[in-house]
Amino acid sequence: MRADYRVVLDACVLIPMPLADTLLRMAEAPRLYLPQWSQRIMDEVTRNLIAKWDMAPEKARQREEELRRHFPEAWVEGYEPLIEAMTNDPGDRHVLAAAVRSHSDLIVTYNRRHFPAAAVQALEIDRACQTSPCDPHSDARGRVN
Repeated sequence: MRADYRVVLDACVLIPMPLADTLLRMAEAPRLYLPQWSQRIMDEVTRNLIAKWDMAPEKARQREEELRRHFPEAWVEGYEPLIEAMTNDPGDRHVLAAAVRSHSDLIVTYNRRHFPAAAVQALEIDRACQTSPCDPHSDARGRVN
């Protein structure tokens, strides 16, 4: 990997603190990759931290502010016109559109089913998909049954 290797981090990998911390530490100087996300991805992170992880709204917003301060180059804009042309799961087309717009090489996600190979490979984007260890459909190694 190179320091300018662009990687879109989906909301689902930015929510669990241990995983998010690991991914973001690898993106700090001397960085191994350039993290990318959109405001829509970050809104999903913040919304889920509050609703599903019982994080105080102020703390969730502060986390977003810290990410903006530490990774100002990570925010992808101008991807919205591309959403309609994406062929992956409708709920995650914004993620793929952000990857295309930012010229990312990879999407890191737990949502393998939302990013079928045909939808991402045609755009020359790879996906690092691992099922969540909490996924009842995965085995001990994280493979979907």
